[in-house]
Amino acid sequence: MSLHGKRKEIYKYEAPWTVYAMNWSVRPDKRFRLALGSFVEEYNNKGFVQLVGLDEESSEFICRNTFDHPYPTTKLMWIPDTKGVYPDLLATSGDYLRVWRVGETETRLECLLNNNKNSDFCAPLTSFDWNEVDPYLLGTSSIDTTCTIWGLETGQVLGRVNLVSGHVKTQLIAHDKEVYDIAFSRAGGGRDMFASVGADGSVRMFDLRHLEHSTIIYEDPQHHPLLRLCWNKQDPNYLATMAMDGMEVVILDVRVPCTPVARLNNHRACVNGIAWAPHSSCHICTAADDHQALIWDIQQMPRAIEDPILAYTAEGEINNVQWASTQPDWIAICYNNCLEILRV
Repeated sequence: MSLHGKRKEIYKYEAPWTVYAMNWSVRPDKRFRLALGSFVEEYNNKGFVQLVGLDEESSEFICRNTFDHPYPTTKLMWIPDTKGVYPDLLATSGDYLRVWRVGETETRLECLLNNNKNSDFCAPLTSFDWNEVDPYLLGTSSIDTTCTIWGLETGQVLGRVNLVSGHVKTQLIAHDKEVYDIAFSRAGGGRDMFASVGADGSVRMFDLRHLEHSTIIYEDPQHHPLLRLCWNKQDPNYLATMAMDGMEVVILDVRVPCTPVARLNNHRACVNGIAWAPHSSCHICTAADDHQALIWDIQQMPRAIEDPILAYTAEGEINNVQWASTQPDWIAICYNNCLEILRV
């Protein structure tokens, strides 16, 4: 999609509900496409997902598809398929991990991944990650203190091509309390290493080949719960994390455990989102309840990073930020019922 010539710097979409979860599609043929998940306050346990795309002719976002989701989604993610060779799949987490197949007109549930086959009880999933090196691997984090690594299989079934199903590859007790986020690392081939954060205030590193032990990379000094973790896209030694209700983002170097290499603390209210640049190891975007999305240049670490290099003020508290991996000059933010994509 070439929007050059008449390209604006900001495009906006208004959803019928508060937008919480959000993710850019990475397929080369679906460049300006995002999935949005609702955050609904009422306790009717219902969530919604919309798939929206930027229309080249009108330069407006168009909703291509809406579907219901049991419980609002805690996260959603398109299959990390930069070449467009896999089925067009979208995964969502809430009560379970679900994988959806996106068609031209409708989206249908392809598989539901459930650990507790023999129980009516399900421990809600807080987050998940989809492995970029091996798209058959996903990892989920749960309030039941565990992380689960799932394997997808695609079996050729007559009349239904590429039917996707899944199984538990491994489940491990990852933390002493709830686990709030999980992310695969690009280190060591990018398939076997992942990290998690949780209510015990620690960042822990795991290796699928040696699950009997984990490495604590960082512990919050006040033992505040850590909500998010985000790996640097270019340098696998660096990751960023943030505490619940915290106004700063902590940058860690796995080679120097337990000592932050930088603290980004210009926000005036609690941080909700972190996104590393896809194309640069020294740029990161943070977004917060102070309506601000800030881009930082951290290349002078370990010297203190005083100020961001770019600031954007939205019209509301920013719930989420996503940097487009295949279009590095675009960042998406959401606040209230709005999605905005910003050219940076």
